[in-house]
Amino acid sequence: MKNQKIERLLKEYAESHQNPKNKSIHWICVPLIFFSIFGMIRTIPTFSSMEAISPYFNWSNIILAIVLIYYFVLSTSLFFGFIIWALIVSFGNEYLYQSFGTSGLLWISIAVFVIAWIGQFVGHGIEGKKPSFLKDIQFLLIGPAWLMNFIFKTVDLKK
Repeated sequence: MKNQKIERLLKEYAESHQNPKNKSIHWICVPLIFFSIFGMIRTIPTFSSMEAISPYFNWSNIILAIVLIYYFVLSTSLFFGFIIWALIVSFGNEYLYQSFGTSGLLWISIAVFVIAWIGQFVGHGIEGKKPSFLKDIQFLLIGPAWLMNFIFKTVDLKK
């Protein structure tokens, strides 16, 4: 049985993402924004007891786990797709953190975040419609789900 909430949210999100240029911009900017947000969160200091367990036991991964729970509630198949993306985000940001340190990761993440949001607003200017999250904040998490849903449709997986 398909979750009606995810169906409704994806349909509503798609309404303001019809223009091919805007869609293309979203394929670049949405993943970059998602990645950069978790990069910024990764720079929040952790307790030494957390670090003693694992470098991956940090605020970024804790919040990423909460986001995964949100996706699980919406759609178990999308959740499994997001596990792969979560691993890329987690390992990628940890690599940048280890390579460039806290301030390096923070500035990289801020730069990517700002540039990607400029891209998003350019895309919505082309589209002629406001970003969905201005109506409902949860659409910040539906954007990535919309892209994952498209991937699933392309490879003929059910959500």
